[in-house]
Amino acid sequence: MYSDDDINSAVGAGIFSPETATAFREHVANLKHSSSADEERFRLITGFNDIFVVIACGLLLISANFIASSVGVGFGPLVVAVTAWGLSEFFIRQRRMALPAIVLMFCFVWGAATTAFEWLPFIGLSNDLSVFGDGVFQDLALYVALNVALTCVVAGVSAWLHWLRFSVPITIAAITASVVALVLSLILGFFPDSYGLLLVMLLLSGLSVFAFALYWDFSDQQRETRRADVAFWLHLLAAPLMVHPVFALLGAFSGDSSSAQSAIIIGVYLLIGLVSLAIDRRALMVSALGYVIYALSTLFSHHGNISMGFATTALLIGAALLLLSAFWNPCRKVALALLPSSVKAHLAPVRVN
Repeated sequence: MYSDDDINSAVGAGIFSPETATAFREHVANLKHSSSADEERFRLITGFNDIFVVIACGLLLISANFIASSVGVGFGPLVVAVTAWGLSEFFIRQRRMALPAIVLMFCFVWGAATTAFEWLPFIGLSNDLSVFGDGVFQDLALYVALNVALTCVVAGVSAWLHWLRFSVPITIAAITASVVALVLSLILGFFPDSYGLLLVMLLLSGLSVFAFALYWDFSDQQRETRRADVAFWLHLLAAPLMVHPVFALLGAFSGDSSSAQSAIIIGVYLLIGLVSLAIDRRALMVSALGYVIYALSTLFSHHGNISMGFATTALLIGAALLLLSAFWNPCRKVALALLPSSVKAHLAPVRVN
């Protein structure tokens, strides 16, 4: 299996001309569209060797963290970050392995962020709080929020540096998650009364990430480059940030779903399904699935056996999702027909089997 980077490398080496490479991409794209027109592709694993390498890297990094931690606070995560970067130079930059790239990126970011968090007490923030004057830092909640915020900054910068060097698609989602956590920690730290609006802030964060994901999607409507993979991971990040606050505000966790409440939840899920069809992404539907099953099974259990209520709900939703998967493209045509032409022009086209 050849990646886009492999083709570009062949063009640079003079093996392919740019025209031949373009024709090859178009040919492969046509084959993919005709054989698997409604599949949402992304690179996760290139072979069993990916799993083998991840296991080996896990053993190495865990043991390195354990040994280095005996030296002092923060040294374990620091060694993990340095080692993960070194491993990335070979397994990502040279071998272009998908699963190890994801794992090593997260290990590097975790190591850098954890090192910063563990070393924060040693850089003066907690030794003498009176140096900050009027005692604003005496508030423990604010102090913790600032520590978390600084950790998020380190995590975001580390992920950005990793992206500049290795360009692993999931890294953009990691940077975005760091920014979201940074903003929320600062708001909650400086405005403790805003905890009551946490669900609303999560929803706004999810909508912002969703818009960012659409930006990447719009830049690659045919889904042929790495930008489509970046959008996929951003949609996975945006989905729970949007779905959880919506269903929480609807009372999906109250444990006592009424018929009207369940109907509203189903209506919201249908709306989510239409949005998923329109943008040709399934992440939203998967994220909301658990809430719908919980609400409906609770409703059915009030009218019969609890286990039968869950089984009935799973049967109905499972059958509906299988039908949707089988007829994804025809359903997309219906969903896109409801949208204005100015919006459809930016969305992925409906592929023909």
